[in-house]
Amino acid sequence: MRSLSLFSGGGGLDLGFERAGFLHVASFEIMEEAGQTLKKARPGWDVYGGESGDVRGVDFKKWRGLVDVVHGGPPCQPFSNAGRQRGHLDERDMWPEFVRAVNEIKPMAFIGENVPALGSAKFSNYVVENISGPLSEHYHVTPVTLQACDFGVPQVRRRIFFVGFRNKRVANRWKAPQPTHYWSDATIDAGGDRCMGLREALGLPDIGTDDLSPTIRSSLTGPRHTTSILNSVAAQRKFDSLKIWPNGVAASRESARAFVAKNGHFRLSVPDVALIQGFPEDWPFVGATYMTLGQIGNAVPPPLAYAVASSVADALKR
Repeated sequence: MRSLSLFSGGGGLDLGFERAGFLHVASFEIMEEAGQTLKKARPGWDVYGGESGDVRGVDFKKWRGLVDVVHGGPPCQPFSNAGRQRGHLDERDMWPEFVRAVNEIKPMAFIGENVPALGSAKFSNYVVENISGPLSEHYHVTPVTLQACDFGVPQVRRRIFFVGFRNKRVANRWKAPQPTHYWSDATIDAGGDRCMGLREALGLPDIGTDDLSPTIRSSLTGPRHTTSILNSVAAQRKFDSLKIWPNGVAASRESARAFVAKNGHFRLSVPDVALIQGFPEDWPFVGATYMTLGQIGNAVPPPLAYAVASSVADALKR
């Protein structure tokens, strides 16, 4: 089956779909550096980056009949706390463009991802008016919220996925991904493998305590660029308890070791943050440190993307 990617970013969903066996048709990403990341990671992919990746100027009808699944994560800032939750009033709201692409391509299925706040009561009218409503004429749409650590990612990270199928029978037999990992004793009965804590995942010495990483923030969210991955005071406390320094993330592990934090805590590097997000070691993020952290922080963790992509593939193949 063939997939087309919108708002591709650093490639989390793209990589998950590749692992699930989909053939890559095209990726669209307006950030030049993120497009370069995709091209460097997969030279054989058809990547539209920078100006050519602006979906607002694309006629998607030419891909009709060539794509089985459209997937993408429209910018989350209009719905996130960090983005001030202005919804349709935010010029970064690209859900209408995602819906337009789906309706023009008419794939067998689609997957749209965003922050869980989009599934809250505050945005219920928005969802009806801009997502489920415009797509309901041709698609059976189901939202599902998933937690990244349930799929082996050492991080607390909830995301909502809108999954739609053209065929009602296929939609009815689709099953949301079930956890493959557990973290707490409360979920151990569900089976699967134990999810690593942050220190274990980073290969750090045992200090008698470990925990999941707080949600990694995007360095591109907010009024200024930053090389910190913190998103709250609570996150700062968590990193402190794990003796990990989340500010001033270094470009490389060598740089991180050369500039030890004043409190002696472990300084993170870009490869470390990519690992916390579930990316493979060899994924070649392109750009300045804040830009690479932005690509990582905005991405769907590849193991979570794989789980969702596999569930859709299973439903379509039966």
